[in-house]
Amino acid sequence: MRRADRLFQIIQILRRGSRPVTADAIAEELETSRRTVYRDIADLMAQRAPIRGEAGVGYILEDGYDLPPLMLTPEEVEAAVLGAQMVAARGDPALRRAAEDLIAKIGAVIPEQLRPLVVEPATRAAPSWKAVADNIDMASVRRAIRGGLKIRLTYSDERERASARTVWPFAIGYYETTRLVMCWCELRQDFRSFRTDRVSAADFLDERYPDRPASLRARWRRRQQEHWERMSKKQAAE
Repeated sequence: MRRADRLFQIIQILRRGSRPVTADAIAEELETSRRTVYRDIADLMAQRAPIRGEAGVGYILEDGYDLPPLMLTPEEVEAAVLGAQMVAARGDPALRRAAEDLIAKIGAVIPEQLRPLVVEPATRAAPSWKAVADNIDMASVRRAIRGGLKIRLTYSDERERASARTVWPFAIGYYETTRLVMCWCELRQDFRSFRTDRVSAADFLDERYPDRPASLRARWRRRQQEHWERMSKKQAAE
């Protein structure tokens, strides 16, 4: 790998990390030595890249740092196109159109030699033949999540028992055949997931809920992690 490419990749590794990244981890990903990473980071810092940290602890890139646009690699083009294909196959109509537009935009701006990766990609996402239809406007759900707004649902469980819920939506899970809206449920005072095909009515409220969507997502992820850890311990004990 050329030195210029290596320096750019170090910036990319630090940019995507939310915690300090050690020189060993960077060296392993770039298939180089730790000594080379130390030297490269020192050079980046000398060029005023806002990197903080130290050897043995790790490094982070301060917010607000950006690089001029650089050409995508073939792997990055393939990853973007494959991801857009999967969204087009499993997303709601608004996301499907957005994914198709994204593929078209990528094809319009990349160099000519990379265009076949978009026009005739070697990677394909399988269509979702058994997907069930959403009974709620998913574009409105995404807007509610972005705005931290409540939704009033009429929902039927697996036994077809209907209930009215006011929920705080914070995430959407896209599965092979169904979609789930992850929420804090005011009725149950706990996290609940609602299948979009079991919603019979939805009223999108202008009322903000008293928490941040990102905070709810973090709490939900911790709850999920604790659940899987308990399950793993239980299975190991059996």
